[in-house]
Amino acid sequence: MSAAERANRSRRNARRRRTVNKSDRHRMKTVRETSAGGLVINGLDGPKNKLCAALIGRTDRRGRLLWSLPKGHIEKGETAEQTAMREVEEETGIRGTVLASLGSIDYWFVTEGRRVHKTVHHYLMKCLGGELSDEDVEVTEVAWVPLAELKSRLAYADERKLAEIAGDLISQMTPAPDLNLQQRPDAG
Repeated sequence: MSAAERANRSRRNARRRRTVNKSDRHRMKTVRETSAGGLVINGLDGPKNKLCAALIGRTDRRGRLLWSLPKGHIEKGETAEQTAMREVEEETGIRGTVLASLGSIDYWFVTEGRRVHKTVHHYLMKCLGGELSDEDVEVTEVAWVPLAELKSRLAYADERKLAEIAGDLISQMTPAPDLNLQQRPDAG
């Protein structure tokens, strides 16, 4: 190997070492967060075309109102379902109970110099009562939105997919037949 080749190789290796060391200095800490939330539905006992979901609106950095599903961090000792019910009530004022899982959304973002890997578990919920309230400091507005408008109102594609899943689950829900109304052969 000639002196020139050794010099070129040495420069290449030095650049590689600097690049590795430089990236190590700038590597962000990665943290994992887990949250839960839900799509709480009002009117499940009535006509399907009257169903509404409680959504929250938050103002982004650009001043736009973005509509989404209520959600928040799972507290120590809570299940994801308990968190979903608590967060829906805190962010919307509506009490609900979990009917089914809608699935999870997984995404990454950077905040305060750290990279966050967040997983949010979502549930289909039935409204038990309460009144819409936007008193939560993280929420700008709260509204009942007809199910037919969710696709156009929800800001995030992953949440629009969950709304479709919810619609499919709701259409599969049929009241169980009342077996007491059937006449028994021994009745007389």
